[in-house]
Amino acid sequence: METIFDFSTKTGEIVTRLPETSTILKKYKIDFCCGGNRPIGESIKEKNLNGDEILEQLNNAYIKSLVKPSVTWNEITNSELIDHIISTHHAYLSSILPELSQFTTKVFRVHGNQCPELTKVHQLFHSLKVELEQHTIDEENNVFPLIQAFEENRSSEIISKLSENIKELEDEHEGAGNILKQLREVTNDYSVPDWACMTFQLTYQKLEDLESDLFQHIHLENNILFPRVTKELREVQ
Repeated sequence: METIFDFSTKTGEIVTRLPETSTILKKYKIDFCCGGNRPIGESIKEKNLNGDEILEQLNNAYIKSLVKPSVTWNEITNSELIDHIISTHHAYLSSILPELSQFTTKVFRVHGNQCPELTKVHQLFHSLKVELEQHTIDEENNVFPLIQAFEENRSSEIISKLSENIKELEDEHEGAGNILKQLREVTNDYSVPDWACMTFQLTYQKLEDLESDLFQHIHLENNILFPRVTKELREVQ
């Protein structure tokens, strides 16, 4: 079998080179967004997983992709990637966050006495909601326009602002990632009681869907867009 990924390959690099592998990594709860700079071998050892089995799956996925190559994010411009992030991930957040706010509040109000963890779920989600809303507004109004302006005008003022703002956004991503981890822990991997009503089940399903989308969202920024822009900034300094 041809090997393209090994234990030293960074998780973010794996998904960047072959986006379909995100499904495999998520199955094993291997972080490829905020922890995208870590070699996959570290994550495998930390979680006591079968490394040979996981690498075989990843490399098989790569071999299959050679038959019908897919376009990778490295092949599109910064502006195109930004447009995708806004139209896909920001649009999703603007729709799902208000909906989940109602859902988490409702199940907390109705089932909070039976499931004390719902108090924490309610608190964590609303903290995440506030962070994400402020984060996306900052990206759309400040950072993304600066990145696009940099493509036309590589001024020292833009370089200085971008360097500072990108670091802040990456720190915010880490904060959001920590909340997602706490949500998964407190919900026992989004497991609902046998007696859970449809609203309860739907709430946990939507929270897990939110996690999946945010993994992809943060991956595109932390492992592709921001490193690319940072490299371009260094080249002109």
